[in-house]
Amino acid sequence: MDYNRQSLLPLEFTGEPGVGKVLIIGGAGYIGSHIVKRVLERGMQTIVFDNLQTGHREAVIGGTFIQGDIGDERILQEIFAAHEIDSVIHMAADCLVGDSMKDPLKYFNNNVSKGLNLLGAMLKHNVNKMVFSSSAAVYGNPTRVPIEEDSPPLPVNPYGETKLIFEKILESCKVAHGLQYISLRYFNAAGADPDGLIGEDHHPETHLIPTVLMALLKKGRKVPIYGTDYDTPDGTCIRDYIHIVDIAEAHILALEALHGGEGSDIFNLGNGKGFSVKQIIQMASTVTGRTIPVIETQRRPGDPPILIASSEKIGRKLGWFPRYEKLEDIIATAWRWHRTHPHGFRSSSLKKGGKGWT
Repeated sequence: MDYNRQSLLPLEFTGEPGVGKVLIIGGAGYIGSHIVKRVLERGMQTIVFDNLQTGHREAVIGGTFIQGDIGDERILQEIFAAHEIDSVIHMAADCLVGDSMKDPLKYFNNNVSKGLNLLGAMLKHNVNKMVFSSSAAVYGNPTRVPIEEDSPPLPVNPYGETKLIFEKILESCKVAHGLQYISLRYFNAAGADPDGLIGEDHHPETHLIPTVLMALLKKGRKVPIYGTDYDTPDGTCIRDYIHIVDIAEAHILALEALHGGEGSDIFNLGNGKGFSVKQIIQMASTVTGRTIPVIETQRRPGDPPILIASSEKIGRKLGWFPRYEKLEDIIATAWRWHRTHPHGFRSSSLKKGGKGWT
């Protein structure tokens, strides 16, 4: 084998009953790193694969880390040949709505075409279980709120289109090859690890809650409010915010369901509550005790006015319920991370600088 890897957590794993070695694609990213932490806490053997385009090596707190891109078929084939992988969590994707409107081909290439390489490697090596990171963006402008899984998927931006296309590919692979999958349609991921070990660190940062909190830590920065003329009570977009730990727990339950014989399915992940941009800013001010500077500007193309989830289905079928239901608790964990890591992972004492494929 012609690769280098790092094993950060040389423990004696017992493994979750029925769940073997898990390959987490994109495990160095914001959501992925929190999933890795939760998977390790459950005693599962973990391989993390990430190109570090937007992820951080320091965010991967354990397991085996391999650097590479799913566009490289050779690397994927070698990983599956070298490791007895039982299931895959697929997180790797470009995920900025505005950017997808400007450069749609990049999104179709990274989120769809490269994903075909991963599916090809899985099928060749008889790995037939995947948990897929999807998005509420598949719904576009919903016809009813809260949004249920049977709502018509009508994406209004290329990012949402790519997620919907890949879901359709998964379904086709189920029919043709017996692939079993669970697709989790996230609403707005937020918050940070309650231990304060890992959190959100994007460059540039486009998510609302970290943008608000970082404005308090960096002089001269203001929070942009994109559009104040939406058909909502205060004129700003309304979103459903779900804590990152709750998202991670849903992945564990999805893995267990697949290994327990549950069939393929699609689930929403959200709190079932909507908060406007102005409400988020006000709550952040309350949590931090500080006034947050803002600037009102034009709408962003591709932003639906309201996205609120119904997560009743995943609660009924997988027993998942959000632990962090209160907005102030979500923001408080994010504030702890940003306050102690004002420069993100560059502030972290975990900095190691990993090795990758050669």
